[in-house]
Amino acid sequence: MKDRSSGASDLAGEAYVIIRERILRGEVAIGQVISRRKIAAELGMSFLPVSEAFLRLEFEGLLESRPRAGTRVRIPSREDVRGHYLVREALEVEAARLFTEMATPEERSELLKLGVRVDVMRSQTETNRFYYLNLHEKLHRRISECTRCPALCDAIERTRALSSTWLCVGRAFNGTPSRRHQDLMEVLVGMDREASAAAMRDHVITSMQQALERLEPYFRARKAQGKTYSRKQFSIELPAAKVSASSEP
Repeated sequence: MKDRSSGASDLAGEAYVIIRERILRGEVAIGQVISRRKIAAELGMSFLPVSEAFLRLEFEGLLESRPRAGTRVRIPSREDVRGHYLVREALEVEAARLFTEMATPEERSELLKLGVRVDVMRSQTETNRFYYLNLHEKLHRRISECTRCPALCDAIERTRALSSTWLCVGRAFNGTPSRRHQDLMEVLVGMDREASAAAMRDHVITSMQQALERLEPYFRARKAQGKTYSRKQFSIELPAAKVSASSEP
């Protein structure tokens, strides 16, 4: 029989998965205030495991809390985004190098097909954001898994949640064809380490530039609020002009 601490840990893990998924789905938007007590009541849990889940999500950078203001989905600063992608660049460029050496022929074929699937899903106007995020994450996760380096794979996995929350902000799937991930994989399946590193570096840097562009309204709102924020619902107007086919992670 499980002891109480084990049961509480299981509930905290369950709450963590549910809340994180809602953030990634966009059901809880950047800047939206969320209540521990309301979540606990909704999930039929006590306050403690939900609080533990919130603390874990704060540690990962998905949530932020302020005294007398509550907890909300974290609004990043420009420095947050640049720092995050600097780490991702270092990790994923090394993964690209190792992939060229370690991936089997079967894995190279698998990843080529997966790159096509990601781009095809991106080109469909009816694409579900969460399904797209899962497939996009799978592509990058499989690249790291093929390096046969668990530590590198774990480090990359820990960096992906934040960028996933920024992935679909301020744009829609408008049906424009893309080869962004196919082109990346066509380089990575070759045997040239430095060409693969350069292709992945360009991929990550381009993603950072697009994230900075999409998140600009949030940066302005964050700066205007200073170190405090209101319990009132956070909302901004996202200019339609920012929604474009090029805004592809």
